[in-house]
Amino acid sequence: MDTPTPDFAKTPLSDEDLGKPLTYSTEAFLSRDYAKDEADLLWSKVWQMAGRLEDIQAAGDFITYEIGGESVIILRRDADTIKAFYNVCPHRGRQLISVPKDQNGVRGNIKKRFICGFHGWNFDLDGKNCYVLDPQDWQGALTEERTSLSPVKVDFWGGFIYVTLDPHSEPLKDYLGQAGDILAPFEFEKMRYKWRQWVIYPANWKTSLEAFMEPYHVAGTHSQLLKYGNYYAYSKPYGLHGVSGFDERDASLRKEGGTSNTRAGIGADARISTYQLARENYETVNRSSTTLTLVNAAKRLVDELPEGTPSSEVIKHWLASARADDAARGVIWPTITPQQMSEAGLAWSLFPNQSILQGVTSALCYRSRPYGDDPDKCIFEAYALERFPEGEEPKTEWVYAEATAEKWGSVLAQDFANMEFVQNGMKSRGFRGPLPNPHQEQKITNFHRQRAKYMRRGAPRLL
Repeated sequence: MDTPTPDFAKTPLSDEDLGKPLTYSTEAFLSRDYAKDEADLLWSKVWQMAGRLEDIQAAGDFITYEIGGESVIILRRDADTIKAFYNVCPHRGRQLISVPKDQNGVRGNIKKRFICGFHGWNFDLDGKNCYVLDPQDWQGALTEERTSLSPVKVDFWGGFIYVTLDPHSEPLKDYLGQAGDILAPFEFEKMRYKWRQWVIYPANWKTSLEAFMEPYHVAGTHSQLLKYGNYYAYSKPYGLHGVSGFDERDASLRKEGGTSNTRAGIGADARISTYQLARENYETVNRSSTTLTLVNAAKRLVDELPEGTPSSEVIKHWLASARADDAARGVIWPTITPQQMSEAGLAWSLFPNQSILQGVTSALCYRSRPYGDDPDKCIFEAYALERFPEGEEPKTEWVYAEATAEKWGSVLAQDFANMEFVQNGMKSRGFRGPLPNPHQEQKITNFHRQRAKYMRRGAPRLL
């Protein structure tokens, strides 16, 4: 097979170029050969979010993570040590932990040893072999190196567990770069799952992920939200990663700190419109993207502030009131300056497949992964994180949920109503290629710029 010409080397795109009209090939979304190549060229090289530390709290707790035909066991060895191994017995290749295709990984606890279900080989929590039936038959060839589990690099940030299949990869901190530093003040490690759901969805993992990379689609997809707020957005790259936030078409109207989801609504009375926007976000996005504390504090604004209060003072009072409400129930807010809130924006895409829409005490997150080598299917996941009073964190598991409004909320159902048909539409002879918005969709074009570097083909090109 001929090595594809790395077209990104012919016409390298700068950050400045991402602000110009461009396009890219649909091969990455539609080709089964491309999907197969991703396993070797992309998924084997990147750091990827595999779970949360709260998934493995006690010694012996483990989860599995599946990607690109590989399965990884992530294990808490003890209070201070977490290890990861390929989920495969070195004897004949059986998965140590059986992972059915209809489950989103497996979660459990191993007290002392993994035992292979095929021939009974045993492995301790350090991955070392501690039992082989009839070892003498191998005539001394069973060395520790040959019989131990194969390790996988693992690291942590913000309460998330990351793995990479590349033993020579750069440290996770360097991989996250500025994105990790900018998001650090939100202290995701102090949040816990509120709910988590997944679905096998009929679209490529990139098609599904892109639906959550920009607010440009709000006017066309979530038009009911327009009466509550202005959804014009900016989008820009941060190395491998990207951020979007709310913007103003007139640059002179931009306000510091106004890029996040915690903002005033539009309307003559900021007290009322702020409550309406907060309530709408909470009720239609499956009780996430904000918190009930913020909604209730916003509801009181009309009683606590006089009519005509400027929107900046409404926001200030609202946040102070909600902070006090949370403190009274044992939820302490992190210290995040207005400058940090402004820089953090609305939502981040961490390459290749993690999305975080962050709030002061909550986050709405997405992840999308291939479904085998089928370019027309993916495993799509969404989950909400929130700060809870100690001891009041809900116990959650991954729940399979069909892509309906009843299961996901009306806003996410509207997104689902697009993704499948974007996948179908890109196959049309009449489709000439994507035309991403140069200002509002740079997270997407940067994603494809970075993807092409790993895949060695399919880079965006200027129109």
